[in-house]
Amino acid sequence: MAAVRIIGFDPGLGRTGWGVIAVEGVKIMHVANGVVVTRAGDELCARLAVLHHAICAVIAEYAPDAAAVEQAFVARDPLAALKLGHARAIALLAAAQAGLEVAEYAPNHIKKSVVGVGHASKEQVQGMVRRLLPAVALDGADAADALACAIAHAHLAGTRARIQQAIAAALA
Repeated sequence: MAAVRIIGFDPGLGRTGWGVIAVEGVKIMHVANGVVVTRAGDELCARLAVLHHAICAVIAEYAPDAAAVEQAFVARDPLAALKLGHARAIALLAAAQAGLEVAEYAPNHIKKSVVGVGHASKEQVQGMVRRLLPAVALDGADAADALACAIAHAHLAGTRARIQQAIAAALA
């Protein structure tokens, strides 16, 4: 069985985390992670162009088979929520342009999948990512969140595959 690569994104206009894992059966391995940073003083369109260019380059370099993107949470500041939405759109667009299967997950779902608690702290998420991927050198909290998003997708995809196999066996 060949390893499947999953790229996860923790989108943000100022900092977008990304992380790539390889999944082979139940084994999850770290491939790479990083953070795309844009300058706050630049125009919105320039910042979005930087995000798009960088995300497309990461996808081209690591050739993932699927993408997982963290959904936006409802923020108190509508402008902040809108900026987050722009960054999410760039991650979704770049993945779609690359022909990837794209899944979206709520922050609480990701935390529950990785830590076991839906309201886990950033430190708890980083700790579990380090535990699940022992060889990882994290490029910050945003990269850890992106890897957690990819891990959540791997868990859900694995569960979905086992259910499909069970149904196929029961019908045979």
